[in-house]
Amino acid sequence: MSQFINFANGILWNHILIYVLVLGGLWFSFRLKLLQFRHFTHMFKLMKSSNTADKSGISSFQALMTSLAARVGTGNLAGVAIAISLGGPGAIFWMWVIALLGMVTGYSESLLGQLYKVRDSNGEFRGGPAYYIKMGLNKPWIAILFSICLFIGYGFVFSSVQANTMADALNNAYQISPIVSGVVIVLIAMPIVLGGVRTVAKVSSILVPVMGLTYLLIALVICLINIDKIPGIFSLIINSAFGLQEAGSGAIGAAIINGIKRGLYSNEAGSGSAPHAAACASPNPHHPAVQGYVQMLGVFIDTIVICSATAMMILLVLGPETSDLTGIRLTQFAMAEHVGSWGSHFVSIAICLFSFTSIIANYAYAENNLQYFKLDNKTGRWGFTFIFLSFTFWGTVAALPDVWALADLSLGLMTLINVGVLLALTPTIVAVTKDYNRQRKEKTVIYFAENKTVKIQGQLAKGIWRETN
Repeated sequence: MSQFINFANGILWNHILIYVLVLGGLWFSFRLKLLQFRHFTHMFKLMKSSNTADKSGISSFQALMTSLAARVGTGNLAGVAIAISLGGPGAIFWMWVIALLGMVTGYSESLLGQLYKVRDSNGEFRGGPAYYIKMGLNKPWIAILFSICLFIGYGFVFSSVQANTMADALNNAYQISPIVSGVVIVLIAMPIVLGGVRTVAKVSSILVPVMGLTYLLIALVICLINIDKIPGIFSLIINSAFGLQEAGSGAIGAAIINGIKRGLYSNEAGSGSAPHAAACASPNPHHPAVQGYVQMLGVFIDTIVICSATAMMILLVLGPETSDLTGIRLTQFAMAEHVGSWGSHFVSIAICLFSFTSIIANYAYAENNLQYFKLDNKTGRWGFTFIFLSFTFWGTVAALPDVWALADLSLGLMTLINVGVLLALTPTIVAVTKDYNRQRKEKTVIYFAENKTVKIQGQLAKGIWRETN
Protein backbone atom coordinates (compact mmCIF):
# COMPACT_ATOMS: atom_id res chain seq x y z
CA MET A 1 0.00 0.00 0.00
CA SER A 2 2.83 2.42 0.85
CA GLN A 3 4.45 1.77 -2.52
CA PHE A 4 1.17 2.40 -4.34
CA ILE A 5 0.52 5.65 -2.43
CA ASN A 6 4.04 6.91 -3.14
CA PHE A 7 3.68 5.98 -6.83
CA ALA A 8 0.32 7.80 -7.08
CA ASN A 9 1.74 10.84 -5.29
CA GLY A 10 4.66 10.92 -7.70
CA ILE A 11 2.37 11.09 -10.72
CA LEU A 12 -0.14 13.44 -9.09
CA TRP A 13 2.29 15.98 -7.66
CA ASN A 14 5.23 15.75 -10.06
CA HIS A 15 3.31 15.67 -13.34
CA ILE A 16 -0.24 16.95 -12.83
CA LEU A 17 -0.99 19.20 -9.87
CA ILE A 18 1.91 21.59 -10.33
CA TYR A 19 0.58 22.57 -13.74
CA VAL A 20 -3.07 22.51 -12.64
CA LEU A 21 -2.47 24.84 -9.68
CA VAL A 22 -0.19 27.27 -11.47
CA LEU A 23 -2.31 27.45 -14.63
CA GLY A 24 -5.50 27.64 -12.55
CA GLY A 25 -4.10 30.54 -10.52
CA LEU A 26 -2.99 32.31 -13.70
CA TRP A 27 -6.41 31.75 -15.27
CA PHE A 28 -8.36 33.27 -12.38
CA SER A 29 -5.81 36.08 -12.04
CA PHE A 30 -6.48 36.89 -15.70
CA ARG A 31 -10.28 36.55 -15.59
CA LEU A 32 -10.56 38.56 -12.35
CA LYS A 33 -7.95 41.10 -13.49
CA LEU A 34 -5.38 40.45 -10.74
CA LEU A 35 -8.00 40.84 -8.02
CA GLN A 36 -5.60 39.69 -5.31
CA PHE A 37 -3.34 42.70 -5.98
CA ARG A 38 -5.86 45.36 -7.07
CA HIS A 39 -8.13 44.81 -4.08
CA PHE A 40 -5.48 43.81 -1.55
CA THR A 41 -6.44 46.48 1.02
CA HIS A 42 -10.15 45.74 0.59
CA MET A 43 -9.62 42.37 2.31
CA PHE A 44 -8.63 44.19 5.49
CA LYS A 45 -11.42 46.79 5.24
CA LEU A 46 -14.05 44.02 5.22
CA MET A 47 -12.77 42.78 8.57
CA LYS A 48 -14.20 45.90 10.24
CA SER A 49 -17.73 44.55 9.82
CA SER A 50 -16.84 40.87 10.09
CA ASN A 51 -18.07 40.22 13.65
CA THR A 52 -21.78 40.34 12.92
CA ALA A 53 -23.87 37.22 12.22
CA ASP A 54 -27.40 35.89 12.47
CA LYS A 55 -29.00 32.72 13.80
CA SER A 56 -28.42 30.89 10.51
CA GLY A 57 -24.67 31.34 10.33
CA ILE A 58 -21.43 32.27 12.02
CA SER A 59 -19.72 35.64 11.48
CA SER A 60 -17.21 36.26 8.69
CA PHE A 61 -14.49 36.63 11.35
CA GLN A 62 -15.39 33.26 12.87
CA ALA A 63 -15.40 31.70 9.39
CA LEU A 64 -11.92 33.15 8.76
CA MET A 65 -10.64 31.89 12.11
CA THR A 66 -12.13 28.44 11.42
CA SER A 67 -10.39 28.26 8.05
CA LEU A 68 -7.16 29.56 9.60
CA ALA A 69 -7.52 26.96 12.36
CA ALA A 70 -7.44 24.29 9.65
CA ARG A 71 -4.69 26.03 7.68
CA VAL A 72 -2.36 27.11 10.46
CA GLY A 73 -0.87 23.95 11.90
CA THR A 74 1.76 21.42 10.93
CA GLY A 75 2.11 22.97 7.48
CA ASN A 76 3.35 26.25 8.96
CA LEU A 77 5.80 24.84 11.51
CA ALA A 78 6.66 21.28 10.42
CA GLY A 79 5.74 21.57 6.73
CA VAL A 80 8.05 24.53 6.12
CA ALA A 81 10.91 22.60 7.71
CA ILE A 82 10.16 19.59 5.50
CA ALA A 83 10.07 21.81 2.40
CA ILE A 84 13.50 23.26 3.24
CA SER A 85 14.94 19.81 4.06
CA LEU A 86 13.77 18.25 0.79
CA GLY A 87 13.77 21.21 -1.58
CA GLY A 88 16.34 23.58 -0.13
CA PRO A 89 15.76 27.26 0.73
CA GLY A 90 14.35 27.83 -2.77
CA ALA A 91 11.24 25.87 -1.86
CA ILE A 92 10.13 28.91 0.17
CA PHE A 93 10.06 31.05 -2.98
CA TRP A 94 7.73 28.58 -4.66
CA MET A 95 5.56 28.54 -1.55
CA TRP A 96 5.19 32.30 -2.01
CA VAL A 97 4.35 31.93 -5.69
CA ILE A 98 1.66 29.31 -5.12
CA ALA A 99 0.22 31.46 -2.31
CA LEU A 100 -0.05 34.60 -4.46
CA LEU A 101 -1.72 32.62 -7.22
CA GLY A 102 -3.69 30.66 -4.64
CA MET A 103 -5.20 33.80 -3.16
CA VAL A 104 -7.43 34.32 -6.19
CA THR A 105 -8.19 30.59 -6.40
CA GLY A 106 -9.20 30.69 -2.73
CA TYR A 107 -11.35 33.71 -3.46
CA SER A 108 -13.15 31.86 -6.25
CA GLU A 109 -13.90 28.68 -4.32
CA SER A 110 -15.08 30.53 -1.20
CA LEU A 111 -17.36 32.76 -3.28
CA LEU A 112 -18.97 29.64 -4.73
CA GLY A 113 -19.22 27.98 -1.32
CA GLN A 114 -21.16 30.99 -0.04
CA LEU A 115 -23.27 31.37 -3.19
CA TYR A 116 -24.54 27.76 -3.36
CA LYS A 117 -25.00 27.24 0.40
CA VAL A 118 -28.10 25.55 1.87
CA ARG A 119 -29.78 25.24 5.27
CA ASP A 120 -29.49 22.03 7.27
CA SER A 121 -32.12 20.42 9.51
CA ASN A 122 -31.30 22.95 12.25
CA GLY A 123 -31.71 25.92 9.92
CA GLU A 124 -27.95 26.60 9.86
CA PHE A 125 -25.94 27.25 6.70
CA ARG A 126 -23.95 24.42 5.11
CA GLY A 127 -22.08 24.23 1.83
CA GLY A 128 -18.86 23.46 0.01
CA PRO A 129 -17.64 21.94 -3.26
CA ALA A 130 -20.10 19.01 -3.20
CA TYR A 131 -22.94 21.53 -3.10
CA TYR A 132 -21.70 23.84 -5.86
CA ILE A 133 -20.81 20.84 -8.02
CA LYS A 134 -24.31 19.42 -7.73
CA MET A 135 -26.26 22.70 -7.79
CA GLY A 136 -24.04 24.65 -10.16
CA LEU A 137 -22.99 21.95 -12.64
CA ASN A 138 -25.66 19.32 -12.01
CA LYS A 139 -22.96 16.64 -11.72
CA PRO A 140 -23.95 14.66 -8.59
CA TRP A 141 -21.49 11.83 -9.30
CA ILE A 142 -18.56 14.27 -9.23
CA ALA A 143 -19.97 15.73 -6.01
CA ILE A 144 -20.05 12.27 -4.45
CA LEU A 145 -16.47 11.58 -5.58
CA PHE A 146 -15.26 14.83 -4.02
CA SER A 147 -17.16 14.14 -0.80
CA ILE A 148 -15.52 10.72 -0.50
CA CYS A 149 -12.07 12.31 -0.92
CA LEU A 150 -13.04 14.95 1.65
CA PHE A 151 -14.12 12.34 4.19
CA ILE A 152 -10.87 10.43 3.70
CA GLY A 153 -8.79 13.59 3.93
CA TYR A 154 -10.41 15.91 6.47
CA GLY A 155 -12.50 13.26 8.16
CA PHE A 156 -9.67 10.83 8.79
CA VAL A 157 -6.15 11.45 7.45
CA PHE A 158 -5.44 15.14 8.12
CA SER A 159 -6.33 14.89 11.79
CA SER A 160 -3.83 12.02 11.96
CA VAL A 161 -1.10 14.28 10.54
CA GLN A 162 -1.81 16.98 13.10
CA ALA A 163 -1.92 14.47 15.96
CA ASN A 164 1.30 12.84 14.73
CA THR A 165 3.15 16.16 14.82
CA MET A 166 1.77 17.01 18.27
CA ALA A 167 2.84 13.66 19.67
CA ASP A 168 6.31 13.93 18.09
CA ALA A 169 6.84 17.45 19.49
CA LEU A 170 5.75 16.41 23.00
CA ASN A 171 7.87 13.27 22.89
CA ASN A 172 10.90 15.24 21.68
CA ALA A 173 10.54 17.98 24.32
CA TYR A 174 9.12 16.09 27.30
CA GLN A 175 9.48 12.36 26.50
CA ILE A 176 5.69 11.95 26.73
CA SER A 177 4.51 8.65 25.28
CA PRO A 178 2.59 9.06 21.97
CA ILE A 179 -0.15 6.84 23.39
CA VAL A 180 -0.65 9.19 26.34
CA SER A 181 -0.69 12.18 23.96
CA GLY A 182 -3.28 10.45 21.79
CA VAL A 183 -5.63 9.78 24.69
CA VAL A 184 -5.40 13.36 25.97
CA ILE A 185 -5.97 14.85 22.48
CA VAL A 186 -9.09 12.73 21.96
CA LEU A 187 -10.53 13.55 25.39
CA ILE A 188 -10.09 17.31 24.90
CA ALA A 189 -11.33 17.32 21.29
CA MET A 190 -14.45 15.21 21.91
CA PRO A 191 -16.68 17.78 23.68
CA ILE A 192 -15.67 20.50 21.21
CA VAL A 193 -16.41 18.58 18.02
CA LEU A 194 -19.67 17.27 19.45
CA GLY A 195 -20.70 20.91 19.90
CA GLY A 196 -20.72 21.34 16.11
CA VAL A 197 -19.43 24.08 13.84
CA ARG A 198 -20.49 26.94 16.16
CA THR A 199 -18.43 25.56 19.05
CA VAL A 200 -15.48 24.94 16.74
CA ALA A 201 -15.76 28.52 15.45
CA LYS A 202 -15.89 29.98 18.98
CA VAL A 203 -12.84 28.03 20.16
CA SER A 204 -10.93 28.87 16.98
CA SER A 205 -11.73 32.59 17.21
CA ILE A 206 -10.02 32.65 20.63
CA LEU A 207 -7.03 30.32 20.20
CA VAL A 208 -5.96 31.17 16.63
CA PRO A 209 -5.46 34.96 17.05
CA VAL A 210 -3.72 34.64 20.42
CA MET A 211 -1.32 31.89 19.40
CA GLY A 212 -0.76 33.27 15.90
CA LEU A 213 0.09 36.78 17.07
CA THR A 214 2.38 35.47 19.82
CA TYR A 215 4.26 33.28 17.34
CA LEU A 216 4.62 36.15 14.85
CA LEU A 217 5.80 38.55 17.56
CA ILE A 218 8.61 36.20 18.59
CA ALA A 219 9.57 35.64 14.93
CA LEU A 220 9.61 39.41 14.36
CA VAL A 221 11.91 39.98 17.35
CA ILE A 222 14.28 37.27 16.07
CA CYS A 223 14.33 38.88 12.61
CA LEU A 224 14.98 42.34 14.08
CA ILE A 225 17.88 40.99 16.15
CA ASN A 226 19.32 39.46 12.98
CA ILE A 227 18.26 42.28 10.64
CA ASP A 228 21.71 42.47 9.02
CA LYS A 229 21.36 38.85 7.86
CA ILE A 230 17.84 39.15 6.38
CA PRO A 231 18.92 40.45 2.92
CA GLY A 232 21.29 37.48 2.64
CA ILE A 233 18.46 35.07 3.49
CA PHE A 234 16.25 36.53 0.76
CA SER A 235 19.14 36.26 -1.70
CA LEU A 236 19.67 32.64 -0.65
CA ILE A 237 15.98 31.84 -1.21
CA ILE A 238 15.89 33.45 -4.68
CA ASN A 239 19.17 31.92 -5.86
CA SER A 240 18.19 28.49 -4.58
CA ALA A 241 14.74 28.75 -6.20
CA PHE A 242 16.35 28.95 -9.64
CA GLY A 243 19.24 26.57 -8.98
CA LEU A 244 21.88 29.32 -9.15
CA GLN A 245 24.01 27.88 -6.38
CA GLU A 246 23.33 24.14 -6.32
CA ALA A 247 25.02 21.51 -8.40
CA GLY A 248 22.77 19.05 -10.16
CA SER A 249 19.80 19.44 -12.45
CA GLY A 250 17.33 18.14 -9.86
CA ALA A 251 17.75 21.12 -7.50
CA ILE A 252 15.20 23.36 -9.20
CA GLY A 253 12.68 20.54 -9.57
CA ALA A 254 12.99 19.59 -5.90
CA ALA A 255 12.50 23.21 -4.83
CA ILE A 256 9.42 23.66 -7.04
CA ILE A 257 7.76 20.35 -6.14
CA ASN A 258 8.32 20.61 -2.39
CA GLY A 259 7.50 24.31 -2.27
CA ILE A 260 4.20 23.86 -4.08
CA LYS A 261 3.30 20.66 -2.23
CA ARG A 262 3.95 22.05 1.23
CA GLY A 263 2.55 25.46 0.27
CA LEU A 264 -0.73 23.92 -0.83
CA TYR A 265 -0.90 21.70 2.25
CA SER A 266 -0.44 24.79 4.40
CA ASN A 267 -2.78 27.32 2.75
CA GLU A 268 -5.16 24.76 1.14
CA ALA A 269 -6.04 27.20 -1.68
CA GLY A 270 -7.90 25.33 -4.40
CA SER A 271 -8.28 22.16 -2.37
CA GLY A 272 -11.97 22.82 -1.64
CA SER A 273 -11.61 22.99 2.14
CA ALA A 274 -12.12 26.69 2.94
CA PRO A 275 -15.50 26.86 1.12
CA HIS A 276 -16.97 24.74 3.92
CA ALA A 277 -16.16 27.45 6.47
CA ALA A 278 -17.14 30.20 4.03
CA ALA A 279 -20.55 28.63 3.42
CA CYS A 280 -21.38 28.63 7.15
CA ALA A 281 -21.04 32.41 7.40
CA SER A 282 -23.63 35.18 7.28
CA PRO A 283 -21.48 37.85 5.58
CA ASN A 284 -21.74 41.59 6.07
CA PRO A 285 -22.44 43.00 3.48
CA HIS A 286 -24.79 40.18 2.47
CA HIS A 287 -22.98 39.16 -0.73
CA PRO A 288 -21.08 35.95 -1.70
CA ALA A 289 -18.02 37.93 -2.82
CA VAL A 290 -17.45 39.12 0.76
CA GLN A 291 -16.50 35.63 1.89
CA GLY A 292 -14.25 35.34 -1.16
CA TYR A 293 -12.26 38.37 -0.03
CA VAL A 294 -12.20 37.26 3.61
CA GLN A 295 -10.89 33.79 2.78
CA MET A 296 -8.38 35.27 0.33
CA LEU A 297 -6.92 37.07 3.32
CA GLY A 298 -6.60 33.70 5.05
CA VAL A 299 -4.28 32.40 2.30
CA PHE A 300 -2.09 35.49 2.63
CA ILE A 301 -1.84 35.26 6.42
CA ASP A 302 -1.10 31.55 6.35
CA THR A 303 1.70 31.38 3.79
CA ILE A 304 3.10 34.85 3.14
CA VAL A 305 3.10 35.76 6.83
CA ILE A 306 3.28 32.70 9.11
CA CYS A 307 5.16 30.26 6.84
CA SER A 308 7.67 33.01 6.02
CA ALA A 309 8.21 33.63 9.73
CA THR A 310 9.09 29.96 10.27
CA ALA A 311 11.34 29.91 7.20
CA MET A 312 13.29 32.95 8.37
CA MET A 313 13.90 31.45 11.81
CA ILE A 314 15.16 28.19 10.30
CA LEU A 315 17.31 29.73 7.55
CA LEU A 316 18.89 32.23 9.95
CA VAL A 317 20.31 29.18 11.74
CA LEU A 318 21.01 26.84 8.79
CA GLY A 319 21.90 29.26 6.01
CA PRO A 320 22.79 27.21 2.92
CA GLU A 321 23.67 24.16 5.05
CA THR A 322 21.50 21.09 5.59
CA SER A 323 20.46 19.30 8.76
CA ASP A 324 19.75 15.73 9.77
CA LEU A 325 16.67 17.05 11.56
CA THR A 326 13.39 17.54 9.73
CA GLY A 327 9.77 18.34 10.46
CA ILE A 328 8.85 19.87 13.79
CA ARG A 329 12.19 18.89 15.35
CA LEU A 330 14.06 21.19 12.95
CA THR A 331 11.75 24.08 13.86
CA GLN A 332 12.25 23.34 17.57
CA PHE A 333 16.02 23.26 17.07
CA ALA A 334 16.04 26.58 15.21
CA MET A 335 13.93 28.33 17.83
CA ALA A 336 16.14 27.00 20.63
CA GLU A 337 19.23 28.28 18.80
CA HIS A 338 17.72 31.77 18.69
CA VAL A 339 16.24 32.18 22.17
CA GLY A 340 17.59 29.33 24.27
CA SER A 341 16.08 26.10 25.52
CA TRP A 342 12.68 27.69 26.24
CA GLY A 343 12.28 28.16 22.48
CA SER A 344 11.86 24.43 22.02
CA HIS A 345 9.17 24.44 24.70
CA PHE A 346 7.41 27.36 23.03
CA VAL A 347 7.36 25.56 19.66
CA SER A 348 5.97 22.48 21.39
CA ILE A 349 3.14 24.54 22.88
CA ALA A 350 2.55 26.40 19.61
CA ILE A 351 2.38 23.27 17.48
CA CYS A 352 0.04 21.64 19.98
CA LEU A 353 -2.38 24.58 19.89
CA PHE A 354 -2.10 25.09 16.12
CA SER A 355 -2.49 21.38 15.44
CA PHE A 356 -5.35 21.01 17.89
CA THR A 357 -7.33 23.82 16.27
CA SER A 358 -6.62 22.20 12.90
CA ILE A 359 -8.04 18.91 14.17
CA ILE A 360 -11.32 20.43 15.31
CA ALA A 361 -11.60 22.54 12.14
CA ASN A 362 -11.01 19.43 10.02
CA TYR A 363 -13.93 17.83 11.84
CA ALA A 364 -16.14 20.83 11.01
CA TYR A 365 -15.22 20.57 7.32
CA ALA A 366 -16.03 16.88 7.08
CA GLU A 367 -19.13 17.17 9.25
CA ASN A 368 -20.40 19.76 6.77
CA ASN A 369 -20.83 16.99 4.22
CA LEU A 370 -22.95 14.74 6.45
CA GLN A 371 -25.92 16.78 5.24
CA TYR A 372 -25.07 15.84 1.66
CA PHE A 373 -25.19 12.10 2.43
CA LYS A 374 -28.36 12.38 4.55
CA LEU A 375 -26.34 11.52 7.66
CA ASP A 376 -27.13 14.80 9.40
CA ASN A 377 -28.72 13.02 12.36
CA LYS A 378 -27.74 11.70 15.78
CA THR A 379 -26.62 8.27 14.55
CA GLY A 380 -24.64 9.70 11.65
CA ARG A 381 -22.89 12.30 13.79
CA TRP A 382 -21.94 9.85 16.56
CA GLY A 383 -20.67 7.29 14.05
CA PHE A 384 -18.59 9.84 12.19
CA THR A 385 -17.25 11.32 15.45
CA PHE A 386 -16.12 7.90 16.65
CA ILE A 387 -14.24 7.16 13.42
CA PHE A 388 -12.74 10.67 13.32
CA LEU A 389 -11.38 10.46 16.87
CA SER A 390 -10.11 6.92 16.26
CA PHE A 391 -8.02 8.12 13.32
CA THR A 392 -6.81 11.06 15.40
CA PHE A 393 -5.53 8.64 18.03
CA TRP A 394 -3.98 6.38 15.35
CA GLY A 395 -2.02 9.35 14.02
CA THR A 396 -0.11 9.74 17.30
CA VAL A 397 1.45 6.27 16.97
CA ALA A 398 1.73 5.95 13.16
CA ALA A 399 4.94 6.33 11.14
CA LEU A 400 5.42 9.94 9.97
CA PRO A 401 6.24 9.24 6.28
CA ASP A 402 3.16 7.01 5.85
CA VAL A 403 0.83 9.60 7.38
CA TRP A 404 2.18 12.49 5.28
CA ALA A 405 2.06 10.42 2.07
CA LEU A 406 -1.60 9.52 2.58
CA ALA A 407 -2.38 13.16 3.41
CA ASP A 408 -0.70 14.30 0.20
CA LEU A 409 -2.70 11.81 -1.87
CA SER A 410 -6.04 12.84 -0.34
CA LEU A 411 -5.30 16.55 -0.72
CA GLY A 412 -4.10 16.06 -4.27
CA LEU A 413 -7.25 14.26 -5.40
CA MET A 414 -9.51 16.87 -3.77
CA THR A 415 -7.58 19.68 -5.42
CA LEU A 416 -7.63 18.07 -8.85
CA ILE A 417 -11.43 17.70 -8.75
CA ASN A 418 -12.08 21.11 -7.21
CA VAL A 419 -9.90 23.16 -9.58
CA GLY A 420 -11.55 21.48 -12.57
CA VAL A 421 -14.96 22.43 -11.17
CA LEU A 422 -13.83 26.03 -10.52
CA LEU A 423 -12.76 26.35 -14.14
CA ALA A 424 -16.18 25.11 -15.28
CA LEU A 425 -17.91 27.64 -13.00
CA THR A 426 -15.74 30.57 -14.08
CA PRO A 427 -18.67 32.46 -15.71
CA THR A 428 -20.52 32.48 -12.38
CA ILE A 429 -17.44 33.59 -10.43
CA VAL A 430 -16.84 36.48 -12.82
CA ALA A 431 -20.52 37.53 -12.89
CA VAL A 432 -20.88 37.59 -9.09
CA THR A 433 -17.58 39.47 -8.72
CA LYS A 434 -18.67 42.11 -11.25
CA ASP A 435 -21.98 42.50 -9.44
CA TYR A 436 -20.22 43.15 -6.13
CA ASN A 437 -17.71 45.63 -7.52
CA ARG A 438 -20.42 47.43 -9.50
CA GLN A 439 -22.29 48.06 -6.25
CA ARG A 440 -19.08 49.16 -4.55
CA LYS A 441 -18.41 51.63 -7.35
CA GLU A 442 -21.96 52.99 -7.19
CA LYS A 443 -21.64 53.28 -3.39
CA THR A 444 -25.04 51.72 -2.80
CA VAL A 445 -26.10 49.28 -0.08
CA ILE A 446 -24.37 46.09 -1.14
CA TYR A 447 -26.39 42.87 -1.29
CA PHE A 448 -26.79 39.94 -3.62
CA ALA A 449 -30.05 39.15 -5.39
CA GLU A 450 -30.74 36.23 -7.68
CA ASN A 451 -32.00 37.94 -10.81
CA LYS A 452 -31.60 38.15 -14.56
CA THR A 453 -28.75 40.69 -14.38
CA VAL A 454 -26.45 38.21 -12.63
CA LYS A 455 -26.31 35.06 -14.68
CA ILE A 456 -25.76 32.08 -12.40
CA GLN A 457 -25.04 28.55 -13.58
CA GLY A 458 -27.45 25.98 -12.19
CA GLN A 459 -29.86 26.66 -9.35
CA LEU A 460 -29.51 28.31 -5.93
CA ALA A 461 -31.25 27.15 -2.78
CA LYS A 462 -34.51 28.97 -2.10
CA GLY A 463 -34.72 31.48 0.71
CA ILE A 464 -30.99 32.18 0.94
CA TRP A 465 -30.69 35.26 -1.27
CA ARG A 466 -33.14 37.93 -2.41
CA GLU A 467 -35.02 36.89 -5.52
CA THR A 468 -35.09 40.36 -7.08
CA ASN A 469 -33.54 43.76 -6.63
